[in-house]
Formats: sequence, structure tokens, C-alpha cells
Amino acid sequence: QAQLAESGGGLVQAGASLRLSCVASGRAFSSYTMGWFRQAPGKEREFVATITWRTGATYHAPSVKGRFTISRDNAKNMVYLQMNSLKPEDTAVYYCAAGGVGAFLSRSKAFYDYWGQGTQVTVSS
Repeated sequence: QAQLAESGGGLVQAGASLRLSCVASGRAFSSYTMGWFRQAPGKEREFVATITWRTGATYHAPSVKGRFTISRDNAKNMVYLQMNSLKPEDTAVYYCAAGGVGAFLSRSKAFYDYWGQGTQVTVSS
């Protein structure tokens, strides 16, 4: 059974930084694309960033580009999301996800097969 578990969320002030972590276990994720999504209250779950395991190619949503950075450590089966210059509009539950073919280019949650339980990020103004 594949499992993903996020950690690192919290309550911070605008302008602060947080680093989210996601550990993958239960199966080999070496061929999976990993992604971060977020969901604010009353809104759809939206794409944040994605990274391939093999090449490390990344893509970030325009709303976070230049502030957030996705990275991974293959040896530890870990994926990270470094979030800098946080804004109140970044407040959401952040989810780690693993996807197969089409996940990287689509940036759609429909292409991601495994999900973590989410970690809350709250940014106060």
C-alpha cells in the first residue's frame, strides 16, 4: 500500500517562510512524478508545483513561481516545498501527491494516483 505523509505546516505571519516535507513509503516511487497541491476553504484543490523523480525537472504555478521551490531527495523518498515570502492568500491545506504518465505536463489532480492527508498552512496579515 503506497502512502504519502506531509509535515511542516503551521501558522506564520506574512513574509515568513515554511518548508513542507513529504515522505513516500510502501512502494517504489522512482518512476512517479511528485506534486504539491493546495485547497483553501470553499475552493477547488489547485496545482502548486511538480517534479519528476528521474530528471528533477520542475514546474511551478505562476501564483507561486519565484517564491516556492519544489525539490526531492530520491535516496530518502522525500519531496519538499520551500515556501518563502508567504502571503495570506497562500493559506490552505497543502497536499503531496504522486502521479504517473501525464502528471507532469497536465498539472491536473486527475493524473495523480496517491495523496497524503494534508498539512495546514495559515498565513496571517
